[in-house]
Amino acid sequence: MSVSSPERFYLDRFETPIGVALLVTDADGQLCALDWADYEHRMAELMRQQYGRADLVEGAAPAAIKQALAKYFAGNLDALDTVPCRFGGTPFQREVWSALRGISPGTTTSYGKLATRIDRPKAVRAVGHANGANPISVVVPCHRVIGSTGALTGYGGGLERKRWLLAHEGVEVRA
Repeated sequence: MSVSSPERFYLDRFETPIGVALLVTDADGQLCALDWADYEHRMAELMRQQYGRADLVEGAAPAAIKQALAKYFAGNLDALDTVPCRFGGTPFQREVWSALRGISPGTTTSYGKLATRIDRPKAVRAVGHANGANPISVVVPCHRVIGSTGALTGYGGGLERKRWLLAHEGVEVRA
């Protein structure tokens, strides 16, 4: 029985106004994870859950990904639309994450509306869990999902980052 080698992923760091972002890319230059340096353990766990054994080594992310992020943080809110992403996860999670990419900057939605958007109106909790397991923060904009009352709900990078990202995009949020 042969045991295959773990897939190799590359880890880079990128300074943002809200902390150091960890960028994980694959050999094809696709973004597989974007998390925050103070949540590196969470990122490693999400990578393990989605890709199994993985060899994570230091390596530069493609310049185009870093440029898109720099443009986004400088105010070009559509700059992330071109970032190539690779999704692990289950088919349901990938469906939710694809739907998240369809939420325009400056807008928000609720878990219920997102569930309806993917034609699964009764799967609100499952949508919430998939949203929480999103490994590609900011680019797959899970921060744009808020509670049905308009209140901020959890965010893997912390609520202060979520509040900042939404304000950066021009969204007023309740305290």
